[in-house]
Amino acid sequence: MRPAMTVLLNRSMCFAACLCQTKQPQQTLLKPVTRVGVGLHSGESAVVKLVPARADEGRFFQKGNEAGGQSFRVPAFVKNVRDTRLSTCLGEGPAIVRTVEHLLSALEGLGVDNCQIDIDGNEVPLLDGSAREWVQAIEESGLVVASNSEGLPVDREVLVIEEPITSIQGDSFIAAFPAPSTRLTYGIDFPQVPAIGTQWFTWIPEGPASYKHEVAPARTFGIYEQIEQLHAAGLIKGGSLENALVCSKDKGWLNPPLRFGDEPCRHKLLDLIGDLALCASPGHPGLPLAHIVAFKASHSLHVKFGEAILRHRI
Repeated sequence: MRPAMTVLLNRSMCFAACLCQTKQPQQTLLKPVTRVGVGLHSGESAVVKLVPARADEGRFFQKGNEAGGQSFRVPAFVKNVRDTRLSTCLGEGPAIVRTVEHLLSALEGLGVDNCQIDIDGNEVPLLDGSAREWVQAIEESGLVVASNSEGLPVDREVLVIEEPITSIQGDSFIAAFPAPSTRLTYGIDFPQVPAIGTQWFTWIPEGPASYKHEVAPARTFGIYEQIEQLHAAGLIKGGSLENALVCSKDKGWLNPPLRFGDEPCRHKLLDLIGDLALCASPGHPGLPLAHIVAFKASHSLHVKFGEAILRHRI
């Protein structure tokens, strides 16, 4: 989200959440940019090309663009979530795209409202385990005002939370409260892993630079004692000490140094941004105008919370 956002709000029409106009135009990329890497869970190489899109097209994955081949579009919407085991997987018909959250987090955090994401493969590359390289790709491309089919700019709309909305699962929860500006607070609790323990982090979107420096560099992390079990389940085949932080219950971090003292907590907030990006209407941001507080949440709970927000929207 961008700084100094002005919301034109008609409160007489609002329920728990409503779409309200801003005075900011939708944005897209200036030119295509490509990244290649290995998927976290599949361990397979994939090529992703970020391509400019028109206003109101939103963010969507495009698969199978080869000449003469069948092409599939997978819109980045909550309703298209297929799986949330240790990542977020989208699907439309036979087309599947896994581990979309880091890329979508970068697009949301830097204000890329419209983007065609061409992907050759079934999983978005993990790169260094954070969103930093996706931010670098977006900066390499540059941003421009997105125009519609008539060549005209279109203003963004933002979801405004008017009443508290919550999702609870055991002792985990996510809640959104009315607030004058967007604020995200995340808490994690790993009592069995002393090097992680309990952490809290709050982020206030104050333009692309705040996301770039405070959130994007935070890498995914895992518990060393759980690795064999995850491998047996067919997961994290592409994970390594080069693209993920690994922490042992007894020995602490196996591949320091950390980029932040609370890097695990910041990465969970990074994931939340990517999953809430799926709440976006085409061409508009997914993060609502609210104070969102999450504790011990998962991709599954992120998605359920996004569904709850959309159920309350008018």
